[in-house]
Amino acid sequence: MPISIHLDEILKKQKITSKELCSIISITEANLSILRSGKAKAIRFETLEKICQALGCSPGDILKYEEGDNNEMDD
Repeated sequence: MPISIHLDEILKKQKITSKELCSIISITEANLSILRSGKAKAIRFETLEKICQALGCSPGDILKYEEGDNNEMDD
């Protein structure tokens, strides 16, 4: 997928654990793990907003578009 998740890098910079983030934004550790691993097919804007508020970042810091050979829109 050409969209990659850079949440782990932000968590490290902020010196916050994923467990702490889950507690702050009221999301399960399993759901955050799916997002962190890049296996999520979607993310609610509400969840993205909570993550950004908790970490003091913007969506563009978390989600990156990386052009590549895997273009699913051609299917």
